[in-house]
Amino acid sequence: MMYKIAVLIPCYNEEKTIVKVIEDFRGALPEAAIYVYNNNSTDRTAELAEQAGAIVRNEYMQGKGNVIRRMFREVDAMCYIMTDGDDTYPAENAPEMAALVLDRQADMVVGDRLSSTYYSENKRPFHNFGNTIVRKSINVLFHNDIKDIMTGYRAFSYEFVKTFPVLSRGFEIETEMSIHAIDKNMHCENVVVSYRDRPDGSVSKLNTYSDGIKVLMTIVRLYRTYKPLGFFGIVSLILALLSTTFFIPVTVEYIKTGLVPAFPTLIMCGFTMLAAIISLFSGLMLQTMQQKNRQDFEIELLHVSNMKKKRLKANCGTGESLREKAGIVNGDNSL
Repeated sequence: MMYKIAVLIPCYNEEKTIVKVIEDFRGALPEAAIYVYNNNSTDRTAELAEQAGAIVRNEYMQGKGNVIRRMFREVDAMCYIMTDGDDTYPAENAPEMAALVLDRQADMVVGDRLSSTYYSENKRPFHNFGNTIVRKSINVLFHNDIKDIMTGYRAFSYEFVKTFPVLSRGFEIETEMSIHAIDKNMHCENVVVSYRDRPDGSVSKLNTYSDGIKVLMTIVRLYRTYKPLGFFGIVSLILALLSTTFFIPVTVEYIKTGLVPAFPTLIMCGFTMLAAIISLFSGLMLQTMQQKNRQDFEIELLHVSNMKKKRLKANCGTGESLREKAGIVNGDNSL
């Protein structure tokens, strides 16, 4: 079934806020199908979400990345709104974000917290620092201007969702999404949204230090994958500088005395320079392969776009509206 708009809410132990989140998004987007994907919650999250009228499904592999992989596989929609179940994002911005996807052909719309209330509302200072580091490093390395890399509030097109290869298992998934969109030259928009901290009794599942390290390692890994010439060029430059630095004293000594007393150093300099040359040519070869992958992706994107057109024709073939065929009538979101 192809929906016009689907709201996707990954959840792990959010019984205190999930009902309010569902009601808020139903009020903001009454035509949308609302999905809650329960990720092994030990509280009443799934039960309360079902009572609130959401479509509840389960993902048994722990981690936000695993949940998003499942959601993107199973749900078909012209526009996807993804939000967290902790009531930190306002539903009022959802119609604007959906309009950018449906009317302006945006592939990803980022709910930008950092340009509004995030730094004053968020009570975890290292989270603030981490968000700044991640945003600046990605925008410098990948030459873009996405305002909020780590936000969990986003809108996506059908083409983005069905061509995005989910590799991350945990909270680094947002970083992966942002870099994928930048690398594939997808149309990205930013919408400034207000951010409110979690209510009392609601606990963040993100670990500042361990998840922060995972995010930084993801940036390095994806830079190596998407920008191999840049990555291996930097490695080559470092090795070449090391080789040259240690080779200069050996050369000076040889010019003065005609002897090479530090012969092991000379050998190591030679091997280090050879490694620098190998690294450079590895980057050149991988860059060529990456260019071929980009070309293949454009063909895949065309195929997915054609599939969407066929699905829409099938949905509307009987003359029923998309809302009626989805079984979403008078606020009933059940299938």
